[in-house]
Amino acid sequence: MKNLLTRKYPFGQSKHWLRDSVIYGVIIWAILYLLQPFGFSQYQGNKCLVAAAFGLVTMVCYIVYGYTVMQNLPKLVKPLRVWHDAAAVLGLILFIAIGNFMLLVLLFSVPFSAGVFLQFLWWTLIIGAAITAISVGIEYNRYLKHQMEALLNNTTEEQRDITITIHDQNVRGNDLELPINNLLYIEAQKNNISVCYLRDDKPTTIELHTTLSAAIDELRQYENIFQCHRSFVVNVNNITQAKGNSNGYQLRLTNSYTTIPVSRQYVPRLKDFIA
Repeated sequence: MKNLLTRKYPFGQSKHWLRDSVIYGVIIWAILYLLQPFGFSQYQGNKCLVAAAFGLVTMVCYIVYGYTVMQNLPKLVKPLRVWHDAAAVLGLILFIAIGNFMLLVLLFSVPFSAGVFLQFLWWTLIIGAAITAISVGIEYNRYLKHQMEALLNNTTEEQRDITITIHDQNVRGNDLELPINNLLYIEAQKNNISVCYLRDDKPTTIELHTTLSAAIDELRQYENIFQCHRSFVVNVNNITQAKGNSNGYQLRLTNSYTTIPVSRQYVPRLKDFIA
């Protein structure tokens, strides 16, 4: 956790504060009006209008805080780390809580006391943390996708003229020689390996008598040859899609219908590789 908090914050600050504020305002309205938590269902007045008022206050607070604090944070703090942004987000949630608490006191004549405010702040933190987690998750996936696309474009071009050889340890075996960008993946199969590669832009599979560890040793100098599972090695240059979470990913490769697993223990390495 300490290492995560002290990492450099990987995302750029959003420039769409108005759009984002509308999204969060609508989410607050939807939570209050549709789910009606915190006893809101007992309110006898116009629930839609009151929920919209809380959504509007959230929008205004988000815009003000975004333009005054979040937008200037990278200029004030260098390097910007994850814990800096986390503290700023907590400040945003507190700011929104204060604004909505003032509205609550105004509309419902709630006693203005520290105890009531702390209870209100607690629920605001729960809602805000959930929304923030979803937002960061979406943003992080976009970031990884962008980083992966940039990485693949660069390494593919750099390795265009590189040829690799995977040796067959059989006495009469035939070694496999191919352009590195044509390699898709290698799969361990008992005492053999199955090598999938592109031939005339179509996936082709050949079986060689060797071990996965031996093949990895032969290709160790190429950083894009990545072991993602105890039984699989992939060519990162040919990844076209990565889906999953911290428990594991599923990879799709160029012109191949095979799904390659990334086991849980290799997920951090994949993220570090991309990031």
